[in-house]
Amino acid sequence: MATHGFDKEYWERHWQQGSADRPGSMGGNPPNPYLIHETADLTPGTALDAGCGSGAEAIQLASRGWQVTAADISAEALALAAQRAATSGAPESVRWVEADLGSWRPDTQFDLVMTHYAHPAMPQLEFYDRIAGWVAPGGTLLIVGHLHTSDSTGHGHHPPAEASATSEAITARLDGKDWEIVTAEERLRTLTGHGSRAVPLHDVVVRATRRP
Repeated sequence: MATHGFDKEYWERHWQQGSADRPGSMGGNPPNPYLIHETADLTPGTALDAGCGSGAEAIQLASRGWQVTAADISAEALALAAQRAATSGAPESVRWVEADLGSWRPDTQFDLVMTHYAHPAMPQLEFYDRIAGWVAPGGTLLIVGHLHTSDSTGHGHHPPAEASATSEAITARLDGKDWEIVTAEERLRTLTGHGSRAVPLHDVVVRATRRP
């Protein structure tokens, strides 16, 4: 049974409660290191950041010449993101969109569709299916999510199961006739939490190219 609604009310409250200080949040963190690594060889084009949060990844891409649409359900998150962009020196090439990604549809496809730890109200894997449809032929899908693990030690950051996935579960939904899997990995990294405590973060990283 779901323990979180992940609806607009949930996310507005999340960003109102100082989420920049939470382990694993994007509020005050630099761009996700997997984004930088997985997009280093891509030619800048159009990109969608699905569930952009406070905008670190969208701003990073824009600074490299991408034209970015950054969408999030939370007005609080988007206000923080716009403020962050204004002080970052990044090009004015990010369009901020307040949208429920479970029902909103872009009016175009993108060369890159990415999501980092986004949890909509809809089932997690169905969300990944949905955003995959927004990738243009020859384009890239990049999913960075929370890894579903059976670790019950209480150590590290453990989101609820409905907000997690495995690389196998994600790639199984990407038909080989339509997609080439470039990366499908489960990784562990460490963030600095409250009181400078090291917090392990279990991640799943999937990158796929839509066949032309």
